[in-house]
Amino acid sequence: MLVAAIVVAGLLAGASLWRFGFSWTSLPYIAYGVLSGVLIVIDARSKRLPNALTLPAIPVTAALLAGPAIAGEGDGALLRAICAGTVLLLAYLALHLISPAGLGLGDVKLAASMGMVLGWISWPALLWGAVLGFVIAALVSLALLAARRATRKSDVPFGPSMLAGAWVVIIASSAIPL
Repeated sequence: MLVAAIVVAGLLAGASLWRFGFSWTSLPYIAYGVLSGVLIVIDARSKRLPNALTLPAIPVTAALLAGPAIAGEGDGALLRAICAGTVLLLAYLALHLISPAGLGLGDVKLAASMGMVLGWISWPALLWGAVLGFVIAALVSLALLAARRATRKSDVPFGPSMLAGAWVVIIASSAIPL
């Protein structure tokens, strides 16, 4: 499990450097890449996102995004990022309240930091990142059903799909204006 987390974290941190170059903005994304790699592996294996990682990620992500804002990068992006994190947190909380079995509280807490890193880029990035997470989750579920590795009653962790959707958008945002 540790090796998988290190590999995924390293790939995402490298993708952050590729996307943002050597800039203040790359630092929060490198850190979020490391966190994402660890959370993807933990959730895929244990079907839970630990509070010890998701809760501190919220203020740490906000603080790390303040660095580029103070350095003059991302005109108005910090306020948008914090608003986006709040919006995504509330949207996922509403989904959890509607269907607690369908979306866990770990996913809700993860939505806050994920919303911030997507919101720093733009509002459309937030929307696409959130939607892509659900699309990826549906495709993963269909693949597991087709391979008979899951049934319609199986619990499939959502965190890896959430983060995959976010990272597709983060990386693609360099080529596609969002």
